[in-house]
Amino acid sequence: MMKIRTMILAIALAMTAVAPMTLAERAYADPTADELNRDADHALQVLYSHHPFAAEISKQAKAVLIFPSIVKAGFVFGAAYGEGVLRQGSKIDGYYNSFTGSWGLQAGGQSYGYAVFLMSDKAIRYIHETHGWEIGTGPTLVVVDEGIAKNLTTSTLKDDAYAFIFDQKGLMAGLSIEGTKISRIHE
Repeated sequence: MMKIRTMILAIALAMTAVAPMTLAERAYADPTADELNRDADHALQVLYSHHPFAAEISKQAKAVLIFPSIVKAGFVFGAAYGEGVLRQGSKIDGYYNSFTGSWGLQAGGQSYGYAVFLMSDKAIRYIHETHGWEIGTGPTLVVVDEGIAKNLTTSTLKDDAYAFIFDQKGLMAGLSIEGTKISRIHE
């Protein structure tokens, strides 16, 4: 995990001409469980205030995986990293990290949060039983944007997981191929 942070810090430092220094500082931070729990609470408040439908989905979700702050930076090669909390109701069910690697025409740096609402036992089982959930494999994941949200209702939810991206800051431009892997943090 330290190698990943070091790599992201190096990319973030190289991008300081484009991205604010706070990105580099945030990439290296190692939050405690209490800080991560507090940040996750705040992140959900921000998400619900900007996307009320996320609050509706949360009432039917079996669990929610919250990544309060993902830091992304790149110039041709890019990376993003953040740590999050898996909650089932009010119970903490574990801590996870999210790592994205990318390659392509890209430059910049940004931070954002995302939450994945796990709607089925299958999705929860998958995240518990695998050695990392690669987005695009396993349970069906729908990234909810404004267009999708207009067509969804709590009675039409049928997929395994719904993800919301929120609180984006910074500038990242380009066209790239990327993959994301979510893994349990063993503490």
